[in-house]
Amino acid sequence: MTENKDYVIKVNEVSKDYGKFRALDSMSFTVPKGSIYGLVGRNGAGKTTIMRVISGLQKPTSGTVEYGFDHKKLGKVGALVELPSIYSNQTARENLVFQYINLGLKIDGSIEESLNLVGLGNTGKKKAGKFSLGMRQRLGIAMAMSGNPEVLILDEPINGLDPQGIIQIRDLLIRLNREKGVTIIISSHILSELSKLATDFAFVEGGKVVKEIKAESLEDAGGLVTEFYSGTPERLIPVLNAKGLTTTFDPQSGIVFAKGYYNLTNVVIAANEAGVNIARVVTKETDLETYFVKLVGGGSNA
Repeated sequence: MTENKDYVIKVNEVSKDYGKFRALDSMSFTVPKGSIYGLVGRNGAGKTTIMRVISGLQKPTSGTVEYGFDHKKLGKVGALVELPSIYSNQTARENLVFQYINLGLKIDGSIEESLNLVGLGNTGKKKAGKFSLGMRQRLGIAMAMSGNPEVLILDEPINGLDPQGIIQIRDLLIRLNREKGVTIIISSHILSELSKLATDFAFVEGGKVVKEIKAESLEDAGGLVTEFYSGTPERLIPVLNAKGLTTTFDPQSGIVFAKGYYNLTNVVIAANEAGVNIARVVTKETDLETYFVKLVGGGSNA
C-alpha cells in the first residue's frame, strides 16, 4: 500500500566510497511524487552511483535513503541502470515472463499489455538479439515496469539512439508518467531532450547536488524567449498575454519579446482574429546545457 507522502525518494546526506575515492559526498535531494526528475551532471559526477544506491544495487557508506512507499516489496522500484539485462536468444514476451518469474508475479495478460505499451506487441517470435537498440531499450523499460513500480529509475535510456528512437522513448516515458502515475528518475547526456521531459532537475557536481530546480523556475531563469515582429505591436501584446506569455516591448526596434511556452499556430490564429499581422517570429531558448555550464562552470560534458 502506497504511503500518503508528497515524495517518493528522499536522499539524506548520502556518501559512497570506493576505497579512497569518494563517488558521493553527502548528497541530498528530494524526488516529488508524480515527477519526472532529471539528474544533470558530468561523467563521474555521481549520477549512476546514486541511482544504484536508490535502486538497492549498492549500499551507501553513510547517509540514508527514505522512500514514500513500501520499497521492500518486489517490483516497486523499477530500474534500468546502464544496459538492460536481456536474454538475446529469447523473444520479448519470453524475457518478460522470466522477469515476472524472478519477481514472483503471476503470468497473466499484463505481459501483453506491457509489450503493447512499449510498442513491442507485434514482435512475435523475433529474438531480442535481432532488436534495434531502441527496441532493446523499450524492452528494458517494460521489464523495469514489471510489478507496477512506484518509481522508475533510468540511467541514460536514450544514449546512442537515433532521432526516431529518442522520440519513441520520450513519448513512452511521458505516457508512463501521465497515464500510469509513475515517478521517473532519469539521467541523459542529451540535455535538450531531458529538458523536454523533466518536471524537476538536480544538478550534480563532485558527488553533491549543487542545485535543485523545477522546470518552470528554469524557464524563469532563462527558458524560451520569442521575438515577435508586427506592424501593430500594441495590439499584439494583449493577444500574447491572453495566451499566458509575459511580454516586454522595445520601442526602438519595435520588437515584442514574449517569455514562456506556447503553440505558435494558436497564437497566429488568435492574432488574425484580432486583426493583427505577425510578420516574423524568432525563437531563442536558454537550454539546459547552457544553464548547467553557467551553474557549475567548465565544459558541457554532462
